[in-house]
Amino acid sequence: MPKVFNTTAVCIPEEHYMVDISGRLEEIKSLVDAGKYFTINRARQYGKTTTLRALYRYLQKEYYVVLLDFQTFDNDKFENGNVFSAAFINSFLRSLKRNTLSPELEDAIKNILHSTDYTDKYFSLKELFEQLSDLCAAAEKKIVLMIDEVDSASNNQVFLDFLAQLRAQYIERDIQPTFRAVILAGVYDVKNLRRKIRPDEVHKYNSPWNIAADFKVDMSFSREEIAGMLDEYEKDYHTGMDVELLAGLIREYTSGYPFLVSRICQLLDEEISVKKEYGGKKSTWTKKGFLEAVRILLSEKNMLFESLREKLESYPELNSMLYSLLFTGKAIVYNYYETSINIATMFGFVKNENGVLAVSNRIFETWLYNLYLSSAEMQKNTIDGKTIIEAIV
Repeated sequence: MPKVFNTTAVCIPEEHYMVDISGRLEEIKSLVDAGKYFTINRARQYGKTTTLRALYRYLQKEYYVVLLDFQTFDNDKFENGNVFSAAFINSFLRSLKRNTLSPELEDAIKNILHSTDYTDKYFSLKELFEQLSDLCAAAEKKIVLMIDEVDSASNNQVFLDFLAQLRAQYIERDIQPTFRAVILAGVYDVKNLRRKIRPDEVHKYNSPWNIAADFKVDMSFSREEIAGMLDEYEKDYHTGMDVELLAGLIREYTSGYPFLVSRICQLLDEEISVKKEYGGKKSTWTKKGFLEAVRILLSEKNMLFESLREKLESYPELNSMLYSLLFTGKAIVYNYYETSINIATMFGFVKNENGVLAVSNRIFETWLYNLYLSSAEMQKNTIDGKTIIEAIV
Protein backbone atom coordinates (compact mmCIF):
# COMPACT_ATOMS: atom_id res chain seq x y z
CA MET A 1 0.00 0.00 0.00
CA PRO A 2 1.60 3.33 -1.04
CA LYS A 3 1.90 6.20 1.40
CA VAL A 4 -0.59 9.06 1.35
CA PHE A 5 -0.82 12.57 2.76
CA ASN A 6 -2.83 12.59 5.99
CA THR A 7 -4.98 15.34 7.53
CA THR A 8 -7.02 13.31 9.99
CA ALA A 9 -5.90 11.94 13.34
CA VAL A 10 -2.30 10.98 13.99
CA CYS A 11 0.29 10.61 11.24
CA ILE A 12 2.05 7.23 11.04
CA PRO A 13 5.51 7.20 9.40
CA GLU A 14 4.92 3.84 7.71
CA GLU A 15 1.64 4.99 6.15
CA HIS A 16 1.88 8.73 5.58
CA TYR A 17 4.16 11.26 3.95
CA MET A 18 5.58 13.30 6.82
CA VAL A 19 8.23 15.90 7.45
CA ASP A 20 11.27 14.75 9.42
CA ILE A 21 10.73 15.97 13.00
CA SER A 22 13.77 14.28 14.54
CA GLY A 23 15.41 17.63 15.27
CA ARG A 24 12.27 18.78 17.05
CA LEU A 25 12.17 15.60 19.10
CA GLU A 26 15.76 16.13 20.20
CA GLU A 27 14.89 19.65 21.36
CA ILE A 28 11.97 18.33 23.40
CA LYS A 29 14.09 15.51 24.81
CA SER A 30 16.55 18.09 26.15
CA LEU A 31 13.71 19.46 28.31
CA VAL A 32 12.90 15.94 29.51
CA ASP A 33 16.55 15.23 30.29
CA ALA A 34 16.62 18.42 32.36
CA GLY A 35 13.63 17.20 34.39
CA LYS A 36 11.22 19.91 33.20
CA TYR A 37 7.45 19.93 33.51
CA PHE A 38 5.93 21.77 30.54
CA THR A 39 2.97 22.17 28.22
CA ILE A 40 2.76 21.88 24.44
CA ASN A 41 -0.12 24.19 23.66
CA ARG A 42 -0.72 24.83 19.99
CA ALA A 43 -3.78 25.47 17.85
CA ARG A 44 -5.97 22.72 16.44
CA GLN A 45 -4.42 20.53 13.73
CA TYR A 46 -0.90 21.65 14.63
CA GLY A 47 0.63 18.20 15.02
CA LYS A 48 0.55 17.91 18.81
CA THR A 49 -0.69 14.32 18.92
CA THR A 50 1.64 13.20 16.12
CA THR A 51 4.55 14.80 17.97
CA LEU A 52 3.62 13.09 21.25
CA ARG A 53 3.37 9.70 19.56
CA ALA A 54 6.77 10.17 17.95
CA LEU A 55 8.22 11.40 21.25
CA TYR A 56 6.77 8.34 22.99
CA ARG A 57 8.86 6.08 20.75
CA TYR A 58 11.88 8.40 20.82
CA LEU A 59 12.20 8.42 24.61
CA GLN A 60 11.69 4.71 25.28
CA LYS A 61 15.37 3.77 25.06
CA GLU A 62 16.17 5.86 28.12
CA TYR A 63 12.87 6.21 29.98
CA TYR A 64 9.68 4.43 30.85
CA VAL A 65 7.09 6.48 28.99
CA VAL A 66 3.40 6.70 29.88
CA LEU A 67 1.13 8.34 27.30
CA LEU A 68 -2.48 9.07 28.26
CA ASP A 69 -5.28 10.85 26.41
CA PHE A 70 -7.79 12.70 28.59
CA GLN A 71 -10.24 12.78 25.69
CA THR A 72 -10.78 9.06 26.32
CA PHE A 73 -11.91 9.78 29.90
CA ASP A 74 -15.67 10.38 29.92
CA ASN A 75 -17.00 13.30 31.95
CA ASP A 76 -18.10 11.03 34.80
CA LYS A 77 -14.46 10.30 35.55
CA PHE A 78 -13.95 13.90 36.66
CA GLU A 79 -16.91 14.08 39.04
CA ASN A 80 -14.86 13.41 42.17
CA GLY A 81 -11.36 12.55 43.28
CA ASN A 82 -12.10 8.90 43.97
CA VAL A 83 -13.55 8.14 40.53
CA PHE A 84 -10.81 10.08 38.78
CA SER A 85 -7.99 8.48 40.80
CA ALA A 86 -9.24 4.96 40.07
CA ALA A 87 -9.61 5.71 36.34
CA PHE A 88 -6.22 7.40 36.19
CA ILE A 89 -4.23 4.62 37.89
CA ASN A 90 -5.92 2.01 35.71
CA SER A 91 -5.01 3.85 32.50
CA PHE A 92 -1.55 4.70 33.83
CA LEU A 93 -0.70 1.06 34.58
CA ARG A 94 -2.03 -0.12 31.21
CA SER A 95 0.22 2.36 29.44
CA LEU A 96 3.22 1.65 31.66
CA LYS A 97 2.98 -2.08 30.92
CA ARG A 98 3.43 -1.38 27.20
CA ASN A 99 7.06 -0.69 28.07
CA THR A 100 9.54 -3.53 28.63
CA LEU A 101 9.57 -3.55 32.43
CA SER A 102 12.13 -4.80 34.90
CA PRO A 103 11.11 -7.63 37.28
CA GLU A 104 11.27 -5.17 40.18
CA LEU A 105 8.79 -2.82 38.55
CA GLU A 106 6.54 -5.74 37.57
CA ASP A 107 6.48 -6.79 41.22
CA ALA A 108 5.70 -3.24 42.37
CA ILE A 109 2.73 -3.13 39.99
CA LYS A 110 1.44 -6.49 41.25
CA ASN A 111 1.74 -5.33 44.87
CA ILE A 112 -0.21 -2.16 44.11
CA LEU A 113 -2.93 -4.07 42.30
CA HIS A 114 -3.16 -6.61 45.11
CA SER A 115 -3.20 -4.14 47.99
CA THR A 116 -5.46 -1.42 46.65
CA ASP A 117 -9.23 -1.38 46.47
CA TYR A 118 -9.95 1.29 43.87
CA THR A 119 -13.64 1.23 44.74
CA ASP A 120 -12.81 2.45 48.23
CA LYS A 121 -14.13 5.98 48.56
CA TYR A 122 -10.98 6.91 50.46
CA PHE A 123 -8.76 6.10 47.48
CA SER A 124 -8.39 9.61 46.14
CA LEU A 125 -5.69 11.93 44.82
CA LYS A 126 -3.47 11.67 47.90
CA GLU A 127 -3.41 7.86 47.72
CA LEU A 128 -3.01 7.99 43.94
CA PHE A 129 0.13 10.11 44.13
CA GLU A 130 1.57 7.98 46.92
CA GLN A 131 1.28 4.96 44.63
CA LEU A 132 2.75 6.85 41.68
CA SER A 133 5.68 7.81 43.88
CA ASP A 134 6.16 4.15 44.87
CA LEU A 135 6.23 3.16 41.20
CA CYS A 136 8.82 5.85 40.43
CA ALA A 137 10.93 4.53 43.32
CA ALA A 138 10.77 0.94 42.04
CA ALA A 139 11.64 1.83 38.44
CA GLU A 140 15.32 1.55 37.47
CA LYS A 141 14.62 4.00 34.64
CA LYS A 142 12.95 7.36 35.19
CA ILE A 143 9.27 7.62 34.24
CA VAL A 144 8.00 10.32 31.88
CA LEU A 145 4.29 11.14 31.96
CA MET A 146 2.63 12.60 28.86
CA ILE A 147 -1.04 13.57 28.71
CA ASP A 148 -2.69 14.55 25.42
CA GLU A 149 -5.91 16.60 25.03
CA VAL A 150 -5.42 17.78 28.59
CA ASP A 151 -7.71 20.79 28.19
CA SER A 152 -10.69 18.53 27.53
CA ALA A 153 -10.73 18.03 31.31
CA SER A 154 -9.76 21.51 32.41
CA ASN A 155 -13.25 22.71 33.33
CA ASN A 156 -13.25 20.48 36.38
CA GLN A 157 -12.08 21.09 39.91
CA VAL A 158 -10.72 17.54 40.16
CA PHE A 159 -8.37 18.25 37.26
CA LEU A 160 -7.11 21.42 38.90
CA ASP A 161 -6.54 19.47 42.11
CA PHE A 162 -4.63 16.89 40.05
CA LEU A 163 -2.37 19.65 38.71
CA ALA A 164 -1.81 20.89 42.25
CA GLN A 165 -0.67 17.41 43.30
CA LEU A 166 1.72 17.23 40.36
CA ARG A 167 3.09 20.59 41.40
CA ALA A 168 3.53 19.46 45.02
CA GLN A 169 5.45 16.35 43.97
CA TYR A 170 7.64 18.39 41.63
CA ILE A 171 8.54 20.80 44.42
CA GLU A 172 9.41 17.88 46.74
CA ARG A 173 11.27 15.83 44.12
CA ASP A 174 14.47 16.00 46.19
CA ILE A 175 12.86 14.06 49.05
CA GLN A 176 10.34 11.76 47.31
CA PRO A 177 10.54 9.90 43.99
CA THR A 178 8.45 11.37 41.19
CA PHE A 179 8.32 11.62 37.40
CA ARG A 180 11.39 12.74 35.51
CA ALA A 181 9.19 15.00 33.38
CA VAL A 182 5.52 15.73 32.80
CA ILE A 183 4.27 16.92 29.40
CA LEU A 184 0.73 18.20 28.96
CA ALA A 185 -0.59 18.87 25.45
CA GLY A 186 -3.66 20.80 24.34
CA VAL A 187 -4.91 23.97 22.71
CA TYR A 188 -5.33 25.97 25.89
CA ASP A 189 -2.25 27.02 27.81
CA VAL A 190 -2.65 25.26 31.16
CA LYS A 191 -1.56 28.48 32.85
CA ASN A 192 -4.68 30.10 31.36
CA LEU A 193 -7.32 27.57 32.24
CA ARG A 194 -9.67 30.31 33.37
CA ARG A 195 -10.42 30.79 29.66
CA LYS A 196 -12.37 27.54 29.83
CA ILE A 197 -14.06 28.11 33.16
CA ARG A 198 -17.48 29.72 33.07
CA PRO A 199 -17.77 33.13 34.76
CA ASP A 200 -19.78 31.70 37.65
CA GLU A 201 -16.99 29.21 38.28
CA VAL A 202 -14.01 31.53 38.31
CA HIS A 203 -13.49 30.63 41.96
CA LYS A 204 -12.25 27.24 40.75
CA TYR A 205 -9.16 28.73 39.16
CA ASN A 206 -5.88 28.92 41.00
CA SER A 207 -2.30 28.70 39.72
CA PRO A 208 -1.51 24.99 39.96
CA TRP A 209 0.92 24.94 37.05
CA ASN A 210 3.30 27.83 37.71
CA ILE A 211 6.15 25.32 37.74
CA ALA A 212 5.89 24.83 33.98
CA ALA A 213 8.98 25.61 31.92
CA ASP A 214 8.60 27.68 28.76
CA PHE A 215 8.15 25.56 25.63
CA LYS A 216 9.80 27.41 22.74
CA VAL A 217 10.19 24.61 20.22
CA ASP A 218 9.03 25.73 16.76
CA MET A 219 6.47 23.18 15.57
CA SER A 220 5.77 24.80 12.20
CA PHE A 221 7.26 23.13 9.11
CA SER A 222 10.24 24.87 7.55
CA ARG A 223 10.80 25.10 3.81
CA GLU A 224 13.57 22.50 4.11
CA GLU A 225 11.30 20.10 6.02
CA ILE A 226 8.54 20.47 3.43
CA ALA A 227 11.07 19.87 0.66
CA GLY A 228 12.20 16.67 2.39
CA MET A 229 8.62 15.39 2.41
CA LEU A 230 8.15 16.27 -1.25
CA ASP A 231 11.44 14.53 -2.10
CA GLU A 232 10.07 11.33 -0.61
CA TYR A 233 6.88 11.67 -2.67
CA GLU A 234 8.92 12.41 -5.78
CA LYS A 235 10.97 9.22 -5.35
CA ASP A 236 7.72 7.26 -5.42
CA TYR A 237 6.00 9.00 -8.35
CA HIS A 238 8.70 10.75 -10.44
CA THR A 239 6.50 13.71 -11.33
CA GLY A 240 9.41 15.92 -12.31
CA MET A 241 8.23 18.65 -9.93
CA ASP A 242 10.49 21.53 -8.96
CA VAL A 243 10.70 20.56 -5.28
CA GLU A 244 12.31 23.81 -4.15
CA LEU A 245 9.68 25.92 -5.94
CA LEU A 246 6.75 23.95 -4.52
CA ALA A 247 8.22 23.82 -1.02
CA GLY A 248 8.77 27.57 -1.12
CA LEU A 249 5.21 28.28 -2.27
CA ILE A 250 3.70 26.00 0.37
CA ARG A 251 5.77 27.61 3.11
CA GLU A 252 4.97 31.13 1.85
CA TYR A 253 1.21 30.58 1.91
CA THR A 254 0.95 28.45 5.06
CA SER A 255 3.88 29.66 7.21
CA GLY A 256 4.39 25.95 7.88
CA TYR A 257 1.04 25.32 9.62
CA PRO A 258 1.05 21.48 9.60
CA PHE A 259 -2.58 20.89 8.60
CA LEU A 260 -2.43 23.45 5.79
CA VAL A 261 0.82 22.00 4.44
CA SER A 262 -0.56 18.46 4.40
CA ARG A 263 -3.97 19.48 3.04
CA ILE A 264 -2.50 21.34 0.05
CA CYS A 265 -0.35 18.31 -0.78
CA GLN A 266 -3.33 16.01 -0.29
CA LEU A 267 -5.46 18.07 -2.67
CA LEU A 268 -2.72 18.04 -5.30
CA ASP A 269 -2.24 14.29 -5.00
CA GLU A 270 -5.83 13.10 -4.67
CA GLU A 271 -8.13 15.67 -6.28
CA ILE A 272 -6.32 17.89 -8.76
CA SER A 273 -4.29 15.10 -10.37
CA VAL A 274 -7.48 13.29 -11.46
CA LYS A 275 -9.01 16.38 -13.07
CA LYS A 276 -9.27 16.17 -16.84
CA GLU A 277 -7.38 19.40 -17.46
CA TYR A 278 -4.38 18.13 -15.50
CA GLY A 279 -4.36 14.54 -16.68
CA GLY A 280 -2.13 13.00 -14.05
CA LYS A 281 0.41 13.70 -11.34
CA LYS A 282 3.15 15.03 -13.62
CA SER A 283 1.07 18.02 -14.71
CA THR A 284 -0.29 18.63 -11.22
CA TRP A 285 2.77 19.48 -9.14
CA THR A 286 3.30 22.93 -10.65
CA LYS A 287 2.59 26.50 -9.58
CA LYS A 288 -0.70 26.33 -11.46
CA GLY A 289 -1.69 23.15 -9.63
CA PHE A 290 -0.62 24.65 -6.32
CA LEU A 291 -2.81 27.72 -6.82
CA GLU A 292 -5.73 25.47 -7.72
CA ALA A 293 -5.17 23.56 -4.46
CA VAL A 294 -5.22 26.85 -2.53
CA ARG A 295 -8.48 27.84 -4.23
CA ILE A 296 -10.11 24.52 -3.31
CA LEU A 297 -8.79 24.71 0.25
CA LEU A 298 -10.23 28.18 0.81
CA SER A 299 -13.67 27.17 -0.46
CA GLU A 300 -14.03 23.82 1.29
CA LYS A 301 -15.48 22.88 4.64
CA ASN A 302 -12.82 21.28 6.79
CA MET A 303 -12.22 20.60 10.48
CA LEU A 304 -9.69 23.41 10.92
CA PHE A 305 -11.85 26.15 9.43
CA GLU A 306 -14.85 24.84 11.37
CA SER A 307 -12.83 25.21 14.58
CA LEU A 308 -11.70 28.73 13.67
CA ARG A 309 -15.26 29.77 12.91
CA GLU A 310 -16.46 28.40 16.25
CA LYS A 311 -13.78 30.40 18.08
CA LEU A 312 -14.86 33.63 16.36
CA GLU A 313 -18.42 33.03 17.54
CA SER A 314 -17.39 32.08 21.07
CA TYR A 315 -15.04 35.02 21.65
CA PRO A 316 -16.55 38.34 20.46
CA GLU A 317 -13.42 40.26 21.50
CA LEU A 318 -11.34 38.01 19.24
CA ASN A 319 -13.70 38.61 16.33
CA SER A 320 -13.60 42.39 16.82
CA MET A 321 -9.84 42.50 17.06
CA LEU A 322 -9.32 40.48 13.86
CA TYR A 323 -11.88 42.60 12.03
CA SER A 324 -10.02 45.74 13.06
CA LEU A 325 -6.66 44.25 12.09
CA LEU A 326 -7.86 43.37 8.61
CA PHE A 327 -9.98 46.37 7.67
CA THR A 328 -8.72 49.48 9.43
CA GLY A 329 -5.14 49.32 8.21
CA LYS A 330 -3.89 50.40 11.62
CA ALA A 331 -0.87 48.64 13.09
CA ILE A 332 -1.55 46.88 16.39
CA VAL A 333 1.33 46.45 18.80
CA TYR A 334 1.75 42.80 19.76
CA ASN A 335 1.06 42.46 23.50
CA TYR A 336 0.43 38.89 24.65
CA TYR A 337 -1.14 40.11 27.88
CA GLU A 338 -3.95 41.90 26.03
CA THR A 339 -6.88 39.48 26.24
CA SER A 340 -7.93 39.33 22.59
CA ILE A 341 -4.33 39.02 21.37
CA ASN A 342 -3.67 36.27 23.91
CA ILE A 343 -6.72 34.35 22.69
CA ALA A 344 -5.89 34.92 19.02
CA THR A 345 -2.35 33.66 19.54
CA MET A 346 -3.50 30.60 21.48
CA PHE A 347 -5.92 29.60 18.71
CA GLY A 348 -3.35 30.19 15.95
CA PHE A 349 -4.96 33.21 14.25
CA VAL A 350 -2.09 35.65 14.72
CA LYS A 351 1.64 35.91 15.29
CA ASN A 352 4.17 38.43 16.53
CA GLU A 353 5.89 39.93 13.51
CA ASN A 354 8.67 42.24 14.72
CA GLY A 355 6.54 43.52 17.58
CA VAL A 356 3.43 44.08 15.44
CA LEU A 357 0.34 41.88 15.25
CA ALA A 358 -0.06 39.94 12.00
CA VAL A 359 -2.36 37.17 10.76
CA SER A 360 -0.51 33.87 11.02
CA ASN A 361 -0.40 33.03 7.32
CA ARG A 362 -1.76 33.99 3.90
CA ILE A 363 -4.32 31.18 3.90
CA PHE A 364 -5.86 32.37 7.18
CA GLU A 365 -5.76 35.98 6.04
CA THR A 366 -7.62 35.21 2.80
CA TRP A 367 -10.08 32.92 4.59
CA LEU A 368 -10.88 35.66 7.12
CA TYR A 369 -11.35 38.27 4.38
CA ASN A 370 -13.70 35.92 2.53
CA LEU A 371 -15.62 35.20 5.71
CA TYR A 372 -16.10 38.84 6.66
CA LEU A 373 -16.91 40.04 3.15
CA SER A 374 -19.55 37.34 2.72
CA SER A 375 -21.29 38.33 5.93
CA ALA A 376 -24.28 40.60 5.37
CA GLU A 377 -23.80 42.18 8.79
CA MET A 378 -20.17 42.98 8.06
CA GLN A 379 -21.05 44.49 4.68
CA LYS A 380 -23.28 46.98 6.46
CA ASN A 381 -20.46 48.12 8.75
CA THR A 382 -18.51 51.17 7.74
CA ILE A 383 -14.99 52.53 7.92
CA ASP A 384 -14.74 56.34 7.80
CA GLY A 385 -18.25 56.57 6.39
CA LYS A 386 -17.74 53.95 3.69
CA THR A 387 -18.89 50.35 3.58
CA ILE A 388 -16.12 47.79 3.99
CA ILE A 389 -16.14 46.88 0.31
CA GLU A 390 -15.96 50.57 -0.70
CA ALA A 391 -13.13 51.14 1.76
CA ILE A 392 -10.90 48.37 0.43
CA VAL A 393 -11.57 48.88 -3.31
